[in-house]
Amino acid sequence: MSTLKEIQGRNIESVSSDPANAGGGDIWYNSTSQTLKGVVASAAWSSGSPLVTAIYYNVGAGTQTSALSFQGTAGPNPSTTTQTEEYNGTGWAVGGAMPVAKRSGMAAGTQTAALSGGGGIVPGTAQTTTEEYDGTTWTGVNALTTGRRYTAGCGTQTAAICTGGQNPGGTQIDATEEYDGTSWTAGGAWPKTIRQEVLLGTQTATLGSGGYSTVNETEAYEYNGTAWGSGTEMNTARYTFAGAGEQTAGLVWGGYSPGAITTTEKYDGTSWTASPASLGTAIAQQASANASSTSSAALSFGGTPPLTSATEEYNFTANTVTAGAWASGGAMGTAGYNISGVGPQTAGLGFARYTAPAKNNGYTEEYDGSTWSEQGDLSTGRMDACGFGTQTAAVCAGGKQDPGSAVSNTEEYGGASWTAGNALPATRRGGAGVGILTAGVVCGGDLGSVTATTLEYDGTNYSSGGTLNTARTAARGSGILTAGLIFGGNEPAASDNTEEYNGTSWTNGGDMIVATTAFGGSSAGTQSSSMAFQGVPNLATTMGYDGTAWSTRPSLGTGRQKGGGFGTGTAAVTMGGTTGPTTGTTATEEFTGEASAANIKTFTTS
Repeated sequence: MSTLKEIQGRNIESVSSDPANAGGGDIWYNSTSQTLKGVVASAAWSSGSPLVTAIYYNVGAGTQTSALSFQGTAGPNPSTTTQTEEYNGTGWAVGGAMPVAKRSGMAAGTQTAALSGGGGIVPGTAQTTTEEYDGTTWTGVNALTTGRRYTAGCGTQTAAICTGGQNPGGTQIDATEEYDGTSWTAGGAWPKTIRQEVLLGTQTATLGSGGYSTVNETEAYEYNGTAWGSGTEMNTARYTFAGAGEQTAGLVWGGYSPGAITTTEKYDGTSWTASPASLGTAIAQQASANASSTSSAALSFGGTPPLTSATEEYNFTANTVTAGAWASGGAMGTAGYNISGVGPQTAGLGFARYTAPAKNNGYTEEYDGSTWSEQGDLSTGRMDACGFGTQTAAVCAGGKQDPGSAVSNTEEYGGASWTAGNALPATRRGGAGVGILTAGVVCGGDLGSVTATTLEYDGTNYSSGGTLNTARTAARGSGILTAGLIFGGNEPAASDNTEEYNGTSWTNGGDMIVATTAFGGSSAGTQSSSMAFQGVPNLATTMGYDGTAWSTRPSLGTGRQKGGGFGTGTAAVTMGGTTGPTTGTTATEEFTGEASAANIKTFTTS
């Protein structure tokens, strides 16, 4: 038998602590714990950012980091949708709409070269319509020969396969069709009539499994471009499930059996084995990124019951993936809403707020990443104030007193107390802040009417800056003076507008997924990495900006509005807010982005 040295060219290293840069295949002896350890691969599902819209009977294309969701039912059965969504590995954003609303058709290809065929349209007809997607727009192309719904497909936009389903009369069929990038032609028939099965792989090397004939099926078949041949049966009968991979390395999960299940199975080209990785939630009628050429990285999204927007990522890797998520943080000392916040997640500042019955107040609290502590109050109590800066060098400009009107006061925070600065040129409430104490921006807000004006602050004086393209109030800002960002707010209606500042002028950025007001944002974020969260009416929605476009992020634990926020695009805090007309909260939530670390195991004998 070979020794480790003969295999790896070295003996086992003895170390006093586990190495920080350990990778797959590494083995060492920890002399402190007196254990043999190593990095091993394992399989697991983890939560991803949700779809923009909850949906089922959708279909998918692409890979785990570049996926597409289209077709489906997004409301009460049997309504269908034209909405397309795109996944970038972090979150979902809306893509180009389909020309025909339908569900449960076939899908193939990638995010920038996808194929959609067949599907059902209310009241349940089976379509022949076929469409191609170029990453922006869907275009109708030559139709399927046979109309079908509850069908399956795989392959590429120029070499796809579609099998089974129900024809316009509702009868199950065994017919296979092949697409060459221009037209559909007949292929070899599936061995029996089938619907709601899964196809994986290419047009000339396809793996088909499961589905419903007259019973839930375990049968699997392989296609060579001409005919289907028998393969090894799955361990669990299922239909309306999802899969990824190829003919010699497949993965399937979920589905009805007969109720929704969480089980995952893996195929190695010869046999199926049950995976130790189970979905977080039992799901059926979901979609997958079926262009994945590997069974080691998969994506599942949408489905029912109940109707969901949930996304789960599957990884077989030497790293342990921890999904991005919100978690409860330390409670604020004083409940309130319409609160301002600045700083990173572990060194934040919350100030100015509305708290019944005192209403306006100057309460100031510092956050260290776990606990809030009371600090010196603002001299002028207010809410809807503009804030920017850091925990030890912050600015509070303008705001509103209730009852009363907007104020022009500026105050500067030095780490324990506030001191007066030069006032704004005019009273202003609801402005957005960007930058630091000595190089800050106050933009938008209400000067008696909604404004597009921008003021720049050098730590002493205000001067005029570039005018916003869209006037708004109650927006949020992040970044620095020469690379700033403002998003959302009221125009006076809720806005989805985003603008970027270069220190001189504003230009339009990508629109937000949801028009949002009364929300919080990551004040310490950058122009290319920021977050927005909360909003009317008591939203749990979270969105992230990558410098070009907004996409979804994991939802808050509790929906709310009018709360404050600070932090970065990967480590943020939301605090305070309200779920009712006048009742504020002390609740804090912290967001931590997805992370991975070496999957270190201790080897034992048994």
